[in-house]
Amino acid sequence: MENTNDVPSRDNLPARPLAGRIALVAGATRGAGRALAVELGRAGATVYVTGRTTRERVSEVGRASETIEETGELVTAAGGVGIAVPIDHLDEGQVRALFARIEEEHGHLDVLVNDLWGGERLTVESIFGKKSWETPLADGLRMLELGVRSHVITAALGLPLLVRSAAPLLVEVTDGTAVTNRRYRENLYYDLAKNAPIRMAFGLGEELAEYGGAAVCVTPGFLRSEQMLTHFGVTEENWRDVVAVEPTFAIAESPQYLARGVAALAADPLRAERWNRKSTSSAELARVYGVTDVDGSTPDAWAYFDAMGERGEQDEPVSADDYR
Repeated sequence: MENTNDVPSRDNLPARPLAGRIALVAGATRGAGRALAVELGRAGATVYVTGRTTRERVSEVGRASETIEETGELVTAAGGVGIAVPIDHLDEGQVRALFARIEEEHGHLDVLVNDLWGGERLTVESIFGKKSWETPLADGLRMLELGVRSHVITAALGLPLLVRSAAPLLVEVTDGTAVTNRRYRENLYYDLAKNAPIRMAFGLGEELAEYGGAAVCVTPGFLRSEQMLTHFGVTEENWRDVVAVEPTFAIAESPQYLARGVAALAADPLRAERWNRKSTSSAELARVYGVTDVDGSTPDAWAYFDAMGERGEQDEPVSADDYR
């Protein structure tokens, strides 16, 4: 963003700037979705959190270690009101029932975060390293269901309630910004899945402008999610041990980094003017609103990867420290 004058920093915001706001984080079981829900709750919001993994049932992601009930409890513990609702957002009936419940209990929705995904298994087994025609068609189409169709269903059924807000905000979550995703994203199905939320924010922002609202697409950088930590066999406490075998992990960021930026954006009274129809990253939100990651750093993974891509064989190695 070029004009960040008079942008409220996180430190200058009221202690509970989202008190009285009603939010939904769709896809909040773990990762960025869970962190987004917790930070919105910390800012005072009532947050409905949805996901497919419960204490009784595990989704196709295959992780029982995080549940949607736990996310709801974390939101409440942070100072908000967390309401866990187990939902498969590909089931239109379940999604309709969710919004009917929110309408009955509150009459409107102020913030809708679309963080639906769950396709990590497919990226590893069927997407990365394969041409589109080598990807099993069923797996490719499942990725589009998880990353695109679920978002469309949720937006289509939720926006009528969202536009009742005095200042509606739709947040689409993806991997990569409009700028970084100009390059091909490894595989056709993945490329479509990760570009669709950017276009959704662009198009729906056009429609929300009439209601004083905003739609924005956000992305983390190299996300240090629970699944990523498990993949490398480390915890949040010793994640830097991975750098010895995977140097790019030095730029990794916690899920809270993006979440802090989005919570600040949601509390910004000029968010529609500043962000509507745009895509942005955790790093840009950090620069604009003065937030940091949990360790006090401000990693910019996308700039780091761009610099690595521009480095010639004779150039000095790119240091992640220069981008934190």
